[in-house]
Amino acid sequence: MKNLQHPMRDEAAYITIVEGPPPEFMEVDTEWTASIAEGPFPATVAKCETRTLNGKALVERCHQAWHEGRPARLDFPQSDGERDELEIVAACWEQVSEGQKLILWVKVEDFEVVEEDDLDY
Repeated sequence: MKNLQHPMRDEAAYITIVEGPPPEFMEVDTEWTASIAEGPFPATVAKCETRTLNGKALVERCHQAWHEGRPARLDFPQSDGERDELEIVAACWEQVSEGQKLILWVKVEDFEVVEEDDLDY
């Protein structure tokens, strides 16, 4: 019997930031993020937060992809107008007074992250 792969198995699930400024990535240094960053290339896990209209559906998109063995990726604008992508390694959302906030942990390689102390809230 032939082992046929599902045609969408290798396709990543995307979360795309369409409007607004580029996300600010904050370096995260915890034990669980260190284990996620292990791999053949040096990487760091960073966190970004963004407003969303349907955080639950976006998190579910990531969970479904991971359950199917597919990656989840963040597609976002850079300050120069170009777009970039990073692998999402964890996701959650929360209700805040302004609406919903999506929190993503992404794997970064040679990428500029900001220290939490440098952020203006």
